[in-house]
Amino acid sequence: MITEIGIVAGEIWDLLEKSKETSLKNIIKKIDKSPKLIFMSIGWLAREGHIILKKENNDYKVCLR
Repeated sequence: MITEIGIVAGEIWDLLEKSKETSLKNIIKKIDKSPKLIFMSIGWLAREGHIILKKENNDYKVCLR
């Protein structure tokens, strides 16, 4: 499971490098993995200090630090 989380974290990182900032909803739409796995990967990236999450209306904006 840790390997899967790391792979998805890499996919999220690649997406954020291209788009600079995007919504959590867009990440879920663009990455063909379960939302639970995406949330775990975002948590990992956030805990490691690689991303910034900002609450915006009913969603979150995500960008690389």
